[in-house]
This record gives sequence, C-alpha cells and structure tokens, in this order.
Amino acid sequence: MIGRAPRIDAHQHFWRYDPAEYAWIDETMAALRRDALPYDAAAEMARAGFDACVAVQARQTLDETRFLLALADAHPFIAGVVGWIDLQSRDARRQLEACADHPKLVGMRHVVQSEPDDRFMLRPAFLDGIAMLQDAGLAYDILVYSRQLPAAVELVDHFPSQRFVLDHLGKPDIRGGGFDAWRRDVRALAARPHVFAKLSGLITEADRARWTPETLRPYLDAAFDAFGAERLMIGSDWPVCTVAGDYLRTMRVVIDYVAGRPPVEQDAVLGANAQRFWNLVVPA
Repeated sequence: MIGRAPRIDAHQHFWRYDPAEYAWIDETMAALRRDALPYDAAAEMARAGFDACVAVQARQTLDETRFLLALADAHPFIAGVVGWIDLQSRDARRQLEACADHPKLVGMRHVVQSEPDDRFMLRPAFLDGIAMLQDAGLAYDILVYSRQLPAAVELVDHFPSQRFVLDHLGKPDIRGGGFDAWRRDVRALAARPHVFAKLSGLITEADRARWTPETLRPYLDAAFDAFGAERLMIGSDWPVCTVAGDYLRTMRVVIDYVAGRPPVEQDAVLGANAQRFWNLVVPA
C-alpha cells in the first residue's frame, strides 16, 4: 500500500449457505450453493492486489447484519459492513440502535429490485427509515433494476444531505438492450452530487458465457461520463460474480479500463473513493 491508495473492493457478500435463507440463488446460479466466507475471499483479493472490502447484505434479516459485523470483527480486511434493518417497521429505530454503534457499520441496504412496486422506495414509511439513516450518519445502497431508476432519482431528491451509492450501475439489461433509457436515467441520478455508484455486477447482467470487456465498455463509458472518476468505486460482487467469471477476471474489467487514466483517477476508482465515502479504516 506504500505509495498508493489502498485497493478496496466496494461490494462483496459472505454467507453460510442455507437453501431456505438464500432462495434467490436459483438453478442459474447453482454454483453459489455453498458457503462464501472471508478466507475464500482473502485469497482471491490477494491475487488481484486488493487490501480491503466492504461486505454487503444478501438477505433481509437482522441476524445477517449481526453475522457480517462479527465477521468484520474477526477479519480486519473487512473494513465496512452494509447491513439491513426493516426500514419500514415501527421498530426500526430500536433495530438501528442495536447495531449503529458498531464502528464497521457504514450503511444499510434493502433489496428493492425484488419489490413488485417500482415506487417502493417512495412509500412514506420507507422515507422515514432513510431519514433515520441520515441522522445516524449511515449511507444507503440503492439496489434496483434499471426500470426503477426514475424512482431512485425521486428518492435521493428527498434527502440532499444523505449519502447514497448506486449498486451495480442500476443493473442495466446488457443481455436484452435498453441502453439509451438506462443511460438517460443514470445521468439523471448522477446529476445529484450526493450519489456515488459502484462499478460492479455488470458481468452477470451480460451474457454470462460470452461477455468480453468490450461488451461492457459502453456501460463504463457512460458511468464515467455521468459520475466522473471521483464518484465511482470498483466492486466484485463476489461470489455472485463467479457465475460469469472468476474474481481476478471480474476485477480486471475495471482495472484495465482505468489503466490509461491519470494515477489519481486510478487510485480514486480502485479504493480512495470507497475509503472517503464510507470513512473506512484500512489495515496497513
């Protein structure tokens, strides 16, 4: 790490696999039906030259938030945790207070992409929950499909002082098209300076067997045009990425893309932005 910013993977998952708890892992992702734990990730990260990561929730339970925080206590390279509480619950404040003091809790996420109502995030109870996060100094991860991006723009306009980060660039339908509408909506979201975005999850939205870096280049071009290098973060989405490519191949998409940019921009995208956004402490 001497002479450069730390390399931080802004989006990883950890779990002890249980078919009932992880029912979203369907037949197309059967390779994920196994434990995904820090010692597995650490080896992959070392091979790719990454120093730390942010662990992100993958199921909507308080137990998982506690599980991820315990892993972060045991493994210093997990520099931050994006957990889950029921933001719509009348009990949400108590849920938040039970974990908000943990130094590695940096944000919360809800799996909005799975909600049938595309305007789910604009429900009054959900907005109340986001307001609590703002008061607690926690960021919010926006996980949506591209069709839900207009609602995300409305959400962030409610909270101009809240930090938001868009997961997986809003999950563009790379296999099916729709690039122009996605780019328009990403630009609208990026026009709000309190929103960052993760360069993650793209290979699983592409043809998983046939994608190449060139397949993804137009989406990266659009992201840099919209957000600039100062608001983008690399993320692997490990182990989900492994249904389409191993960790190193996944990370090389962005590493190689930024290789021709000035060193300050490379450092920003590959770690400094994540460190700044979440105020992460990265082990030396």
